[in-house]
Amino acid sequence: MKVAVVGCGGMGQWHAKSYAKMPGVELVGVCDVQLESAVEAANKVGTAAFSSFEEMLAAVSFDVVSVAVPTFVHKEVVLQAARAGKHVICEKPVALNLEDAQEMISCCEENGVRLFIGHVVRFFPEYAQMKQQIDAGQIGRVGVANARRVGSHPGEARPWFLDADKSGGVIVDLMVHDIDFMRWTLGEVKSVYGMNKCEGTMDYALVTLVFESGAVANLEAFWGYPGSFRYAAEFAGSEGLVRTDSTSAQSLQIRKAAPPESGGKAVEIPQSPNFFDPYYIELEHFLSCIRDGSDPIVTAQDACEALRIAKAALDSIQTGKVVLL
Repeated sequence: MKVAVVGCGGMGQWHAKSYAKMPGVELVGVCDVQLESAVEAANKVGTAAFSSFEEMLAAVSFDVVSVAVPTFVHKEVVLQAARAGKHVICEKPVALNLEDAQEMISCCEENGVRLFIGHVVRFFPEYAQMKQQIDAGQIGRVGVANARRVGSHPGEARPWFLDADKSGGVIVDLMVHDIDFMRWTLGEVKSVYGMNKCEGTMDYALVTLVFESGAVANLEAFWGYPGSFRYAAEFAGSEGLVRTDSTSAQSLQIRKAAPPESGGKAVEIPQSPNFFDPYYIELEHFLSCIRDGSDPIVTAQDACEALRIAKAALDSIQTGKVVLL
């Protein structure tokens, strides 16, 4: 299977690196509007570099494209790829608003291509194990859940993150990971209440979700945290408790800033302390779904629901009231 990557920032380079070592996959090209970024990424994995998607389309043949451009460009690139007949793997969040997300889904359907959204937390082995334990009833009926995801502000490395109209802010870009995982694990959300403090390179949010099952989840996300990137999740049930915490794994070593010789600060990429790379697992899973026509663990519609809940949290922050879904 031949694949290409659009966008050569941190996530794009991670996708390219994963494809380059994946059996049965050929990475035929990477592109970025900043050609030097594409050349840097291409040199690392031994592929061709292009300065535009159009140039790459004309030069090489491929079946699948990974879209790892900034969020506000997702729709434009996904539509372009779909109309070119390419299957699409797009980084989360799917889009900045539900109208764009639905247009992306419709365009892919109309052109007979698959659309996958990279909600990678579902592929973190420790999160997948918690989901399995809860589904198996090992902790009984879940009553309360808590999740936390914090790190430095990515806007220090990529200024567009500082503009909520382009990134969606800490809820749409970062907390959406935990929103998706909680919905996957606990079912549909009934109501949303949010609080937010945003000032300069500090963006903190606390959101409470009440589920149709009666369970309650408190989600915390923070850009501007002075330490290294970290995350935690905990589920308390009628018969026990299950949790994960990245800080308890000594193997987790993530820099807040890149060393000076590589140009200074870099956008942090959440990693699992587990031996297996969740991004590799995710991309391999999506490609296998294309090969055999199977349904993915996370669908494009799941990504839309996560975005809908994130936008409800923003509405709650604006009004100071609970938003009913």
